[in-house]
Amino acid sequence: MTFRTPITSRRQAAAAALVTVLLLTATACTGGQAPPNTSPSAEPSGASASASSTPTPTPTASYKPADATGRAQNVPVPVLPEAAKAETKEGLEAFARYWYQLLNYSYETGDLSRISSISSGTCALCGKVFPGIKTWNAEGRWIVGANVTVLAVQSTFVRTADDNFQVAVQSQQRSGSLKNANGSEGQAVEESKMLGDLMVAKYEKGSWTVQNVDRLGS
Repeated sequence: MTFRTPITSRRQAAAAALVTVLLLTATACTGGQAPPNTSPSAEPSGASASASSTPTPTPTASYKPADATGRAQNVPVPVLPEAAKAETKEGLEAFARYWYQLLNYSYETGDLSRISSISSGTCALCGKVFPGIKTWNAEGRWIVGANVTVLAVQSTFVRTADDNFQVAVQSQQRSGSLKNANGSEGQAVEESKMLGDLMVAKYEKGSWTVQNVDRLGS
């Protein structure tokens, strides 16, 4: 979320060219078939007696997204995928997606601790976006919508001279609203055009961390 604040990028021609090539060549692969319908097996004798003694599971609080009446409730905490723990191309790309999931979590909750713990203090995009998230989740304010949808993630997985890796991310920010404590609209967030980010990440001590995220073309 830019909060109408332009994001300056330390763009270099080589980095911009890399993002363009990666995003143009990235393909979205979806599919899979639903499992065939199967008839329930016959209930064995005595099953009803066993069922009666099974304890009823405790219901968990359901997620409620933010709306005009109040902030989000019971927001699920993103879980780091197993794939994102590996120092591989697939691991880096899974980690990049996880980072944006944490970004959306921060929008809804105002909790920046998780994303900050895996992001360098020199991250350019973080320095622009995080303060706005903090401001609009303080003193009773909240954010409705404005989440970021990741459309493509692609890395050549070539180690740079400073032992980092680059991954190109194409995303789009959805429309939303920044709400004041009294429920009035403080600012509208318009749906963005397609956004291109270049993430620089490092793998150390068995995990990935973000060194920088720069927005290109702004």
